[in-house]
Amino acid sequence: MSLALNELEKLATKSATEAITFDRQGLKGMAISKYQRAIEILTKLCSLYPKANQNKVYFEYIGQYQKRIKELKGFAYEAESWKNEQKYDGKILREKPNVNWKDVIGLTDAKQAIRDSIIYPFKRPDFFPLGWPRGILLFGPPGCGKTLLAAATATEIDAAFYCIDAATIMSKWLGESERNVSQLFETARLVSENGQPAIIFIDELDSLIGIRSEEVGGEVRMRNQFMKEMDGISDKNKKLHVYLIGATNKPWSLDGPFLRRFQKRIFIPIPNLESRRDILKLYSKKLINMGTDVDFLELAKRTHGYSASDLYDMIQGVHLKAVRDFFESHKTTDFKATLRSIQRSDFLTVLNERKPSISMNTLSLYEKWYERFKAL
Repeated sequence: MSLALNELEKLATKSATEAITFDRQGLKGMAISKYQRAIEILTKLCSLYPKANQNKVYFEYIGQYQKRIKELKGFAYEAESWKNEQKYDGKILREKPNVNWKDVIGLTDAKQAIRDSIIYPFKRPDFFPLGWPRGILLFGPPGCGKTLLAAATATEIDAAFYCIDAATIMSKWLGESERNVSQLFETARLVSENGQPAIIFIDELDSLIGIRSEEVGGEVRMRNQFMKEMDGISDKNKKLHVYLIGATNKPWSLDGPFLRRFQKRIFIPIPNLESRRDILKLYSKKLINMGTDVDFLELAKRTHGYSASDLYDMIQGVHLKAVRDFFESHKTTDFKATLRSIQRSDFLTVLNERKPSISMNTLSLYEKWYERFKAL
């Protein structure tokens, strides 16, 4: 019982953390999806263990997440009035990402592939008589910047950014899933026809178009509609700036017919030494009173194998350590007191307690798949 409880708590924490991260980046659709997932898990925890002492805290979190979802929906769901007043029944979230190109650290090959496929064709379409790629697959371990890269691309060309996941598309009602897919692409095309580029970003793509051993009729129709729409935006005779960026942690689970429709297949790896140093510097800028003995290059060397998300969690852990020390050594009514400076020893302590979330065996799977299917 306690083991299952701990696992569900971890899942809820992970979803809530991702929600907060997306929320800060301005990715409202992804934030709403993750908040909802956290609520589902916490609700399940309360129903499975009704006498648990933590339930009061869980209900407080559920209330906070529900309130935040309402706030996000209040200004995220836009009533777009494109020609013919096409709308997507309120299900398409047109994002305004608060992420810039400079926020994407490292990923040199991925950035160049994005420039070649999206940014250059948008700026000078007359240079591309053979057309340009519209289907881009970002794959790699979780927490390495796939969503960040897609959002920054949208900011770079001021594109309408539609964050979609399988839960948004799929429906238990007959015919609705394929209609959702059709209206999603139709909305993006209308945006493009009105002069603004459109990027459809689908997270966890494998859950939508992954290999299935068994499929019901609705799934088959939805997947066929998806392929039809992908073929439509990839038509070389059309100059529409509609792009589909799919992200997956399981590229080997994608179905072959879909895979070949992604003309660009880009590996988003864990950060290298230089990138880890720069990521640590970037995340640490928000912390107050950084000690003079903190050496980010040393920390980068000690964090080999860590994802960008792991590094963020580590720095958050360092900050929480300083906060804990504050509350244990000061009265909560002492409003003049401040946090102590963060020292090298704090980082080393947290590093000893936090290991990378990605195994070397998993990384080798990505590298093997990349060698076989890469398309930069």
